[in-house]
Amino acid sequence: MHLKGKKAFVTGGTEGIGAAIVTQLVARGAEVVTCARHEPGQLPGPRVSFRRCDLASAADREALIAWLVSTHPDLAVLVNNAAVQHALDFMQAGLTQIQAAASLELALNLEAPIMLSAGLLPLLARQPEAAIVNVTTGLALAPKQSAPVYCATKAALRSFTRSLRYQVEVSAPHVRVQEVIPPLVDTRMTAGRGTGKMSPSAVAEALVTAIERGTDECCVGKSRLLRLVMRIAPGLGYRILKREGGKIRALVSGLFTGGLAGTVAWFTLKPDRQKGDSA
Repeated sequence: MHLKGKKAFVTGGTEGIGAAIVTQLVARGAEVVTCARHEPGQLPGPRVSFRRCDLASAADREALIAWLVSTHPDLAVLVNNAAVQHALDFMQAGLTQIQAAASLELALNLEAPIMLSAGLLPLLARQPEAAIVNVTTGLALAPKQSAPVYCATKAALRSFTRSLRYQVEVSAPHVRVQEVIPPLVDTRMTAGRGTGKMSPSAVAEALVTAIERGTDECCVGKSRLLRLVMRIAPGLGYRILKREGGKIRALVSGLFTGGLAGTVAWFTLKPDRQKGDSA
């Protein structure tokens, strides 16, 4: 898809990965509409417009969809990027705390992309070419210990993306349904966690390139290595992501330089007592 002159809608486009996606789309010649719960301090140029919306609210989502359909009938790209993550220890947290955190994660991370896709798909299908892009995470391939609901929502979004793609490629093959799978990214949501984070701009560049190329599934950075590990030795992949998500590159290096024996030796020498997660 040539993005010059196209119109795109990006959720959560005022900070982090979303803001970088908006910038990259504008740089490729697209016009962008974005939304967030709070007004941004400044929009990156005249080709970007903003609408305040709490995507966790069903009423706000319905109003947003109606506004987009009536105000932006030429919309060609939907990027479902907005998400939230809570660290939840089900053995320690009370039911009230779990209910509040889980409800928000389910609504924003899963319900919002599903309902926006459903509400905007008829509009997208009327364009000569269009795309729905869902941003998941490497944790959709293998979960970590500290954020079970977040990991579950992203795994569900990954499955939804593939299933929707199967439907759309039959009835509207000119609409691409795509998944972008970033690794740990340096954003406000990941502050204080992990090392070796990828920049939002690098993820955004990969996402926009995937739209242009029509790539169904785009693993970015270390997520490419994680996908390889999950194909070769899924048990090891699950164990690494459980506590040590930052060690993916070392594991894959072991696979290719020291063989399977070297990899197992590297992994078994790493103590399971390390509690920090970094994915």
